[in-house]
Amino acid sequence: MFNLGKIIVLLPFLFFCVFARVSSPNPVEEGKSINFHAGFGGITIGIGGTGSENPDDESDPDHDKKRDEKENEGNKFGSGGEQRIRFPFLQFGNHDEPRKEAKESGYNTGAATNDGQKPDFETNFLGSWKVDNPNAGVSAMHIQLLPNNKAVWFDTVNLGKSNILSDPPACHGLVGGRQGDKGPDCTAHAIEYDVETAQVKTLKLEYDTWCSSGGMSPNGALVSTGGNQEGFRALRILNPCKNCQFQENPEALSANRWYATQIMLESGSFVLVGGRAAHNYEIIPPEKLNFPIQQFGLPLLDEAQDEKENNLYPFVNLLPDGNIFVFSNYKSIILNPYTGETLRNLPDLPGGSRNYPASGMSALLPINLNVENPENVDVEVIVCGGNARDAFKFSEFPPRKFFTAYKDCGRLILTKEGTQWEKEDMPSPRVMGDMLLLPTGDVLIINGAQAGTSGWDAAETPNLIPVLYSPNKNNGERFKELTPTDIPRMYHSTSAVLPDGQILIAGSNTNDYYKFNKADNPEMIYPTEVNVQKFSPPYLAPELQQYKPNILEIFSDKELKYGDEFNVRIRLDAQIDQSDIKVNMYSPPFTTHGYSMNQRLLILGLKQVTNRIVTAVAPPSGKLAPPGYYLLFVVHRGVPSRGMWVHIK
Repeated sequence: MFNLGKIIVLLPFLFFCVFARVSSPNPVEEGKSINFHAGFGGITIGIGGTGSENPDDESDPDHDKKRDEKENEGNKFGSGGEQRIRFPFLQFGNHDEPRKEAKESGYNTGAATNDGQKPDFETNFLGSWKVDNPNAGVSAMHIQLLPNNKAVWFDTVNLGKSNILSDPPACHGLVGGRQGDKGPDCTAHAIEYDVETAQVKTLKLEYDTWCSSGGMSPNGALVSTGGNQEGFRALRILNPCKNCQFQENPEALSANRWYATQIMLESGSFVLVGGRAAHNYEIIPPEKLNFPIQQFGLPLLDEAQDEKENNLYPFVNLLPDGNIFVFSNYKSIILNPYTGETLRNLPDLPGGSRNYPASGMSALLPINLNVENPENVDVEVIVCGGNARDAFKFSEFPPRKFFTAYKDCGRLILTKEGTQWEKEDMPSPRVMGDMLLLPTGDVLIINGAQAGTSGWDAAETPNLIPVLYSPNKNNGERFKELTPTDIPRMYHSTSAVLPDGQILIAGSNTNDYYKFNKADNPEMIYPTEVNVQKFSPPYLAPELQQYKPNILEIFSDKELKYGDEFNVRIRLDAQIDQSDIKVNMYSPPFTTHGYSMNQRLLILGLKQVTNRIVTAVAPPSGKLAPPGYYLLFVVHRGVPSRGMWVHIK
């Protein structure tokens, strides 16, 4: 048996040597190497490469990244330009057995949680910050991550010059700006930012995007709607391709959509809700510049309007029955988007105002589909922070008075009638913060101020401390403060979850145009920020990386169909079962003014889990997961893999 096994293993190698000798020059004579590797993934034969790079050298700080790149390049190229041929069908050994046992010494692993999952690995790491780019040129008022790993962000074309010239040159008349600025304005007001390399490509915008809305279409394009002045009714489409620019129609929408909210329905169409003096909503197709009008009245927005509004950028979410949740100021309803009928009035959230300009935060909490009937699940929303209903009246103009922001949160189950808001307090007050769903299912609260409201110079005391919120813990145990930043991110700041699990933070401009120093702008309090940071949450602690799963993308399913099973090939050096693993699908949102539109995280059902392959079940319908692109993470007891882009339809 032993000799037979050796023959079986060597046959492909011998065949390849003969084939290579007959059909190609001798690689050894050309100074190249022939490499032979047999392992749990099968047999790989490589030709070429200098041999100077060793992806298995764990002393290399980029060890994991290089190893993942080598795995995912699969049977095309290896490191150093090595051409590789892989024979995955010649696998041997027990795939369910790890190559080495994961070390857990020093961690309190505890007992299994109530949902049958083992507890997360523990760490004392509270996160870390780094500057990714000292000058991206445009302050990020709005941001959307696209499936090509480019983050698109923009500010406004009507408030003076930015800090980067358009390339290729594109100029328009100068509107506003710094003393001494002379027209025309040849700077860019939108960029495409490579989240891996920090490289910047400028984009051209015609119609003003100030305080607009947006989202990612089912095909991965950015669909941007509304804005100010000539952009009130504009629609813009940016496809994720190398040389693409925005396509724009300034008269596409039925109403002025300034400070509106945009979310996707199960069909892939978008619903645009509200805007200044627009107490209605409309439905638009995902990737068309011209279409028939479908507009419906929305009395809630009129009922929720205060003297200083507080009903702008409403919080809107698609629910599992195809209806939508709409929250404005302190009121909320369940709405049938196709008829305009209010199906249910929800209880008022006690306290002050939660929407712009009081500007609290909100997110739909992770939806657990790893249950017996995933089409009948409870969905819960959280709303935090904000300020008093008259706060903007005092903060808008000098002499200004800044009310302390609210620190309370409310949670409400949206799928059950008769439920009431569950209240709890954040560690500190916060207005204009961002609320992001992390790959693990925890929530990150970041950016903002501790007093005042949205608006130019309308807040003070930056809140520099991110907060981790764990929704599955008991009330009173859910908040944890993390490592603070030293850069204020207040009005017009943004953030985004990246595929590697880091958080990109950009923007902040409390001024009416770009201001960088007090010498030129003595009235300036906080400078315009064009630098870009990345924040590493606790799950990226160095000591936790031994537990990190690695997705082998070329062997994994990326095109998903509703309700179907699919496979994710992984590498994980640990003995695991279903109580160790979660597979989470994340919809990257369009974030602006403290609200992340279209954000949702789905915990998928599991059919099979080993340390080599995970079989999961796609969401059952577009009501739970609207069609389009998602980041898929395999999470091992609180330690996520790098996200893999998947597409569902």
